[in-house]
Amino acid sequence: MGECDPPGARVIRGVPLSHRRRRTDAARGSRPALSGVHAHAAPAHSLHLLVELRCKACLFDLDGVLVDSRDVVERTWRRWGQLHQLDVQPLLRIAHGRRARDTLRAIVPHLATDAEVAWLDAAELEDVDGLRAVPRARDFLASLPPERWGIVTSCSRPLAQLRLTAVGFAVPAMIVVSEDVRRGKPAPDGYRLGAKRLGYDPTDCIVFEDAPPGVEAARAAGARVVALHTTHLAAELGDCEIAISDFSNLRVRSASDALVLTLA
Repeated sequence: MGECDPPGARVIRGVPLSHRRRRTDAARGSRPALSGVHAHAAPAHSLHLLVELRCKACLFDLDGVLVDSRDVVERTWRRWGQLHQLDVQPLLRIAHGRRARDTLRAIVPHLATDAEVAWLDAAELEDVDGLRAVPRARDFLASLPPERWGIVTSCSRPLAQLRLTAVGFAVPAMIVVSEDVRRGKPAPDGYRLGAKRLGYDPTDCIVFEDAPPGVEAARAAGARVVALHTTHLAAELGDCEIAISDFSNLRVRSASDALVLTLA
């Protein structure tokens, strides 16, 4: 999570719930809409809001959303930078959420070659030290109907499969990987394809993202976003419905043809 965000912080449109005015029983009858979010008044003694999001399907980024791979990613880029005697800080500032090829194109376009991308992918495939599941992500996925969720990642297919299995996740039936799309994040191609494969319009989906390129991609596809501030500060993640530090306070239930996500 972002180093300036309090542990477990829950944010609506960039504002921590702890900073919002707490509602009392007198306001219980109202259900103000927060751009697709329903905020229900809770009893005064509970001292927090109940937030609901409705959708038909959920799409998840992988790194930083389901699997904490930050150490591996940054370690790999630093090794690559040493080989080329380059300062990798400019690369690290934009690497999270992007395909390796797109990161290279943006900063060192002359090195955006198949050989360099293959080296980076191979290095990450050999390094699982420090990989761990984002807290309660496994429980949250288990509560979703399997036909209503999938993954859209900037990883290659072998790398995505490795990271999922390394931390105990099953590989879902629907997964969009880097080689499936011509344009990576922040282009919307991946999320459009993911929604299509699940049989839904992107506007009916909620996307879980942790990086600005992914948030931008989801928004461009027409989806709403739940942001996880695991690799970036919540304020850096742009336009999202809510921001959370992990899945500890998020629940889901089925209601008619919809999924109802509740943050309490």
